[in-house]
Amino acid sequence: MVNDLVNFSFQLAAFTLIFFVVGMIKPKWPLFFLKEPTRFMIAMITPVLIMITVTLYGEGLKREKEAKELKETPAQIVAPAPAPVPTPAPDAAPSAPAAK
Repeated sequence: MVNDLVNFSFQLAAFTLIFFVVGMIKPKWPLFFLKEPTRFMIAMITPVLIMITVTLYGEGLKREKEAKELKETPAQIVAPAPAPVPTPAPDAAPSAPAAK
């Protein structure tokens, strides 16, 4: 079973590849909101997107592995431990009367 993080990492990888190719050909298209976009900006954004993609993929695999191990581990039933019952403290000896 492929979980959502792994699925999203594949989608982001495809987006990153398209972003890089289109950005290297026409940098104004992916960075339409900038006045003077350059290929250098595309080259600086692409590694960040690649790092995010790889991190999502790794985290997705880790969570998938943890879920599989949790499902395989038998549940342990823990008996409730007795709780101590609080008892009132004995009255202290009367103190000396306050000086006037």
